[in-house]
Amino acid sequence: MNSGIITPGALVLSINPLQHQPGDMIQCLNVANDQFGSKKKRNGYILYLGTPDNTQVNTLMNWRLNNGTQFWNYRASGGTLYYSQQGTGAWTICGNGTLTAGTPVVNAVLENTMLVSQDAGTTRHTTSGTSFTDTSAAPAAVAMVDYQNRIYAAGTSSSLFWSNVGTPSDWTNDSSSINIPGPGRLNVAMKVADRLITSKNSGVQHRWDGFSLVDISTNLGPTSFKSMGSVEDYRFYLNRLGIYGHGGIRPEIVSNAVEKQIYNDAEEGIAGTVFENAPGAVHQYQYHVGIGTVTDDLTDETIADCILVNDFQTEEWTNWKFANRPYSFLSFRDNTDVQQFIFGDNSGQCYQLAGTATTDNGAAIEVAMQGIIHMNTLLDKKWNWYRAAFNPGCEAHIQVAVSNAFTKGKKNWMDLGDATNGVVEYRFPSDSRGKFLYWRITEASRFARFHFYGFEYDADIIIK
Repeated sequence: MNSGIITPGALVLSINPLQHQPGDMIQCLNVANDQFGSKKKRNGYILYLGTPDNTQVNTLMNWRLNNGTQFWNYRASGGTLYYSQQGTGAWTICGNGTLTAGTPVVNAVLENTMLVSQDAGTTRHTTSGTSFTDTSAAPAAVAMVDYQNRIYAAGTSSSLFWSNVGTPSDWTNDSSSINIPGPGRLNVAMKVADRLITSKNSGVQHRWDGFSLVDISTNLGPTSFKSMGSVEDYRFYLNRLGIYGHGGIRPEIVSNAVEKQIYNDAEEGIAGTVFENAPGAVHQYQYHVGIGTVTDDLTDETIADCILVNDFQTEEWTNWKFANRPYSFLSFRDNTDVQQFIFGDNSGQCYQLAGTATTDNGAAIEVAMQGIIHMNTLLDKKWNWYRAAFNPGCEAHIQVAVSNAFTKGKKNWMDLGDATNGVVEYRFPSDSRGKFLYWRITEASRFARFHFYGFEYDADIIIK
């Protein structure tokens, strides 16, 4: 029996393996979508600017002036706020840029003025981009957002404050606050569908329209402001029960396919402390969130410093792993109007994803894709041929394991060969008989990316 062409699908860890389609994956590491129904090795990255200090980069921000051309990138690390003119100048200490070390910075922009603040810190503003002034009467904030021509600040307890209309530095005139009820303290304020959504660290959420406060009746709010990402006014964020999307009415879970990496019966999902500061961002329709080291209890595969990646257009999940663990992300448009993606690590260095980079700043990018084939029967099969299509000259390797079980220890991987020729065909060893076929594509070169277009197999069902 020839299967016909099978194209690689998405990472699916949430369903019975006997319900998997041949292209579904139970492991999908360091790949990205190419044309619909194909996969490619993800981009690598290069150094981004220098290291003004050797401490963790807690926050990355961007501010572009109303003239549309002049902008600054900012980083908070080691108790200091730095700027980079046009995203290319060296990191320079901002005037009045002393911060509370180890605490993320939040910001909001209104009327060509940017405000920054921290939990229990001092709120400051700038119109020059390079030097900040303490903002009189403004509260310390754990989140900030512009809404209805004001800056709203989520205070460090349960008060939501707002500035004067059109004057973000004025927190004395026509400025007030409202108490947000419910357990916990505020940790998020976000604008969705022309409404202001607040959330507490208990998960309680409310919706504010400038006049009335509505209880959304949910406890599925973000665990951290840092995990937020936005696509077309749709917000992504991390919660202890999964990744949620928010379109303005109520949050909805979007991570069912990878729930076993968030929490599982083996208690090897996301560590509890990671939820409070997990970094997240959207870049070119992909939501990225760093979740630390996780092991799912379906494949028992461990991914150190895992990054969950969701493709908003195809609703597919994959896992990335960088050679340097990210603690902050930023997507911004550079001085040539190209969208760039950077992240900061715990040593004070930032990095930039680059389409021409085939390594992680010199470290090989390890790719692994794995799936299971059962042919909709528990009868034994005689596995005959495996054929696959790649780009010619790639350095991917093909492995298979014939097994009668779903456990990792029962997979005896056999090397079929490489994919250098592009379209390849390999015969299984003569004793390849079993109920399930696991297929795996691996690659760890430093010199080239690869594209995987699909495969087919030939097998005979053995009727006893």
